[in-house]
Order: sequence, then structure tokens, then C-alpha cells
Amino acid sequence: MEGSAYSRLKPYLASRAIVDWEIEDFPICPIPVFTKGMQANSYFFGHPKWGQEYLETSHRSEPFQERWKAVMGSWDDKIIVDIGCGPGNVYATVGGKPKLLIGVDVSRSALKMASEIGYTPILTDAHHLPFVDGFADIVVANATVHHCDDMGRILTEAARLVRPGGLLFTDQDPQRTAWNLKGVGLFLRDIRYPLYRLLRSKHFIPYDKRQARWKTEVQNQRPGDGITKDVYYKALEPLGFDIKLYPHSHDLGAEVLEGKNGRNSWRLRLSQRLSGINPDTPEAAQSIMCIARRIN
Repeated sequence: MEGSAYSRLKPYLASRAIVDWEIEDFPICPIPVFTKGMQANSYFFGHPKWGQEYLETSHRSEPFQERWKAVMGSWDDKIIVDIGCGPGNVYATVGGKPKLLIGVDVSRSALKMASEIGYTPILTDAHHLPFVDGFADIVVANATVHHCDDMGRILTEAARLVRPGGLLFTDQDPQRTAWNLKGVGLFLRDIRYPLYRLLRSKHFIPYDKRQARWKTEVQNQRPGDGITKDVYYKALEPLGFDIKLYPHSHDLGAEVLEGKNGRNSWRLRLSQRLSGINPDTPEAAQSIMCIARRIN
């Protein structure tokens, strides 16, 4: 991954793309409508303290690494596009020696952190990516789709970049059926942080950080939010992808590929039961993992 960002990215930028190479040490594409969700994501994941904490602690577990490597194998000598890369969690965990590792995000500060661990960053709107079609071996979007204003659009734009035979892989987007909490179950979920503070629990998050993070969760703020299997099928099947979906609850590695869902925390299981959701079903798993291979 040697050479300038210009020389690395130029072969893959669409002729219509408007790119400024002068503002930062990395290219920036203008975003005409910088939505509230984009602003929230830029602020939180680029925050000097919270962004660094996110890099060091989120999506860094052994089960996460095992699950991702079981799906994709090695990133060595491949062209990878990481959409919503943030400060670089995925590559920090998965590792390897890609031929080119492109990090896409709306946060300048997060992209600067990502560049320090090996990404070639570009600031752009993931709804309107500035790249040519069909050049990437693997396109990933980890905990990204639900942070965006149009989940279907994000998936189709990501899919556009995948070469024939290549892979689009998304993970850790909240499944709607798992989070459709109601009544007492929703009430318990809403009061958990005051209780955590009272009990001096490790799960307590200060209000300013919690609010800032909540604002980034564009598609995961209210009961009934979240992603469904239909979103993937509608976006990707017309583009010639073979799609496999795996609901899971974050605590499993490669077992997810065997159809195992894992087990939610007792706190979420209680809220689900009180909301009429059976916590032992695939529909109660926190997230959906999508493995989509381009077949034509």
C-alpha cells in the first residue's frame, strides 16, 4: 500500500467524480446535503476520545475476528473497500496485507485515525460513491448500513463496486424484529442507564456520550427501527448476487455460519419476553450478517 493516495485511488475513480485533493492529506468529495445523521456520525466517530475508545474496544473480540475470517479468508493481495470504516476497527481486527485498502467515511478525524493503521482514506457520502463499477474483490460495511439515511441505497452502491465473483459482506446491523420492544419491556430498556449509574455498573455510559452515540443510530432509535431480510433481497438480488443471511447475537464466531444464533444478554432477553418476543428464535438475534457474492 505504498505511494500517494492519488496514485492508489485514481484508477478506480469514476470520470464524473468531483474530488478535492488539496484540503486534507486525503481526498474529499463534496457532500451537498450533510444530513443530521452524517453530522452525528462525523462528530462521534471522529471525537478525539470517543473515536479512540471505539477503535480500541468495539468489534475487536476474538469471535468477531473468527467470524469475519471464516467468511472472507485472507485480505492479502486483494482490493478491499471498507464503507463506514470509522477509525479503522475492521482492519485493526482482521489484519492482512491488502493490495489496496480503501476507507470510506464522512468523518475527517476518523479517517485520519484510519490512515494511521493502513487505510487509504476518502471522505465521501456512501449513498453516492465516486468509484467505477466492479473493481473490488471485497466490499465490507460493518455496523454501517443502519447509520445511514437510506439502507437500500447504501447496499446497492456498495454492491456496484464488487467485481464478478467478489464479495459484499455486512455485519452488525440491528435486526428489526429483535428490537421491536413494547410496554414494560421497552420501559425497562429505557431506564437501564439510570439503574446502571445507581448500581455503579460497568455498563453505565455518561449522558453526553450516550446521546451523541444514539444520534448516529439513524435506523435504530425507536421500536420498529432496524433492518429486515427484505432490505437485502430487494437491493441485491436484481444486481446478480447470491445472498446468505445469518441472524446472530454478537457472541459467536464461525458458528454463525452453521446457523447458530447465539444468546442475548439476560437484560435484553427479559425485555424481549416482556414485549412478546421469544428470545430463543432467530428473529430475536440482535443483528443480521449478510454474505452476498456477485455471480454475474
